[in-house]
Amino acid sequence: MRDVREAWAAGRARIAKWRQEPVIVQTVRSAAAATIAYVVALRFSPEAAPLTAPLTALLVVQVTLYATLTTGIRRVNSVVAGVLVAIVFSALVGLTWWSLGLLILASLAVGHLVRVSEFVPEVAISAMLVLGVTRVGDTAWARILETLIGALVGFGCNLLFAPPVWVGAAGESIEDLARRMRQLLLRVGEEAAGRTPVAVAAARLHEARELDHDIVEVDAALKQAEDSLRLNPRVREGLLHRVVLRTGLDTLEICTVVLRVLARTLTDLAKERAPEPLFEAEIGATLEQLLAEVGDAVVSFAVLVTTDVSRSAESAESRLASELVAATATRDKLGQLLLEEVQRDARQWQLHGAVLTEVTRILDELDMEHRSRRLLEELDRCTQEQRERMPRLDRLRRRLRSARRNRTAPSRRTT
Repeated sequence: MRDVREAWAAGRARIAKWRQEPVIVQTVRSAAAATIAYVVALRFSPEAAPLTAPLTALLVVQVTLYATLTTGIRRVNSVVAGVLVAIVFSALVGLTWWSLGLLILASLAVGHLVRVSEFVPEVAISAMLVLGVTRVGDTAWARILETLIGALVGFGCNLLFAPPVWVGAAGESIEDLARRMRQLLLRVGEEAAGRTPVAVAAARLHEARELDHDIVEVDAALKQAEDSLRLNPRVREGLLHRVVLRTGLDTLEICTVVLRVLARTLTDLAKERAPEPLFEAEIGATLEQLLAEVGDAVVSFAVLVTTDVSRSAESAESRLASELVAATATRDKLGQLLLEEVQRDARQWQLHGAVLTEVTRILDELDMEHRSRRLLEELDRCTQEQRERMPRLDRLRRRLRSARRNRTAPSRRTT
């Protein structure tokens, strides 16, 4: 009996995991929306096979509710614009080889004017399909009707079957990036503590450069998470979630750039000092300890950024603070040792100073006060952009707040 319960629990866990997979969620939602749109269009459209409706629903349904809404509007606009262009051409010139060329040219120009983005070719496609039939008027309005049905069904599917919030996937991507950075810092520190060949140092520099590709992948996952938070009724304070994740990724991106510069500095130092060790034994051991502490701080910072996923804000914050204190103390010790080394032997003093400067820059980026300041600045900037983009909505909000204050003010005075 226990084995049956464990198997049942494992099966439910696998199903829950599949439900969160983007490919599976998108496939099921798209197929369902297209089928429902076709059934509805069969009832209302005069066409025998109203395939425009399922096609529109298939193109409209996206992984996030925000993308579904914006894509649906652009899709409907492109079809309506193409149909209107076809109606005008059918009334004036009809279908010939030269009118077809003019039709395509005019449709593409209209598509750019109405700003349908990736659906500009759809304007020309709709115009050609409508112009190529005998009963232009009936087919034109039927195509518009089918497009509206497909768009409404696609949007309705995402309203009834709410798409997942992809913050968890974005948080995992950010934490994975931080762990890869930590592993690279550990390898760099271990090799800097001994006799490092130029080829090994160059290999670490190549690994640091490859982190740029990881940043691109994490940025794509974060954009999907940001879209899933917009217009989602299940999410409160969506702007705060977006800003926290975005500023966190920006900080890690800066740290990867500095890490790449650090790897470049150590490669240059290996070329200058070959076949000697990069540093004296005590300096190398201190640098290894410092880079290990910096790597731990990077991971703790990523966990803190994704605290809504890991639910360990307090422990992550205290752990990050203690790791930054330890790393700062080790950095100061390293600075003193490098100063003494430069006083004894001034060779490559610029590279020694660069190593210290680059590690200090990473610690400054991870600093708690620095992060709080950047977070507040980004929140202010996003709020200001929203006010500038929707001034009427902002004025309405201010009026509602003012009216709410006026209603509560008399009750406060009476108490």
